[in-house]
Amino acid sequence: MTRRILAIAAAVALIAAGVALYTPDADQDTLRARYLASASDLRTIEGTSLHVRDTGPRDAPALILLHGFGSSLHTWEPWARALDSTYRVIRFDFPGSGLSAPDATGDYADMRSMQLLATLMDTLGVQRATLIGNSMGGRIAWAFAARYPERVETLVLISPDGFASPGFEYDKPADVPLVLPLMRYVMPRSVFRMSLEPAYADQRVLTDGLVARYYDLMLAPGARDAMLQRLRQTILINPIPQLRQIQAPTLLLWGQQDQMIPFSNAADYMKALPQATLVPLPNVGHLPFEETPTAALVPLRQFLSQRLSH
Repeated sequence: MTRRILAIAAAVALIAAGVALYTPDADQDTLRARYLASASDLRTIEGTSLHVRDTGPRDAPALILLHGFGSSLHTWEPWARALDSTYRVIRFDFPGSGLSAPDATGDYADMRSMQLLATLMDTLGVQRATLIGNSMGGRIAWAFAARYPERVETLVLISPDGFASPGFEYDKPADVPLVLPLMRYVMPRSVFRMSLEPAYADQRVLTDGLVARYYDLMLAPGARDAMLQRLRQTILINPIPQLRQIQAPTLLLWGQQDQMIPFSNAADYMKALPQATLVPLPNVGHLPFEETPTAALVPLRQFLSQRLSH
């Protein structure tokens, strides 16, 4: 009887802890009031509501900025403000990220992302653009450049994903840790903050405001499940054959203190990309456009001014 009572007490304690830690989705109207600049920024593309910001002169060369896994278009804010006086700057949240709804098809494979990008370009009247992609967005950018060379003017890859790494092997789904699905129900802010820390070499950049933005948007309705589905559906293939097809002039920016995708991976890209220039960023982590936006803009501006005509 004593063991049974103890077991019941333990079960009650676990349930109580779960209730206390339960992290529900945030209210969508509240998120939109906080992070949506204009209702017109919500566009339906192939049946899915996407959050899109399109700023700058419409007749200027177009830059399309593609964010990484678990991020949003807000990550580009410092660069967008600096560039949209000269260029047309387009950025959007991938389905199930930021303020974009989960994909209506349930398909989060890279091919679907490229299809949405192509349709978005058509919708905005953009035939050719410079793609600027970070991490997952970098992988989608270079894959798009290989598949649709006629639509990519130049390519900027910032710590791009694509080569196999721990947890990923070629031609098979990623290994998803058993504990990860729990994030759909429990996500303490303190634990979430720790998950962001490796992305920054300078921890002073990780302000309470920055953490709050990432955390809020992670709690958008359906976002956590969409992230898990994207992770499960990501199947890497050997990128070298595709990279060798890319003819667009390419700038490779990489933080030398990147703990998410190590700087050593830059050598793999340089071997495979026929027209690439590498600019190492000393004392910078995975997100130079957030961590050192002004310094990281210098090589980007130089690259764009040399290759894009107005």
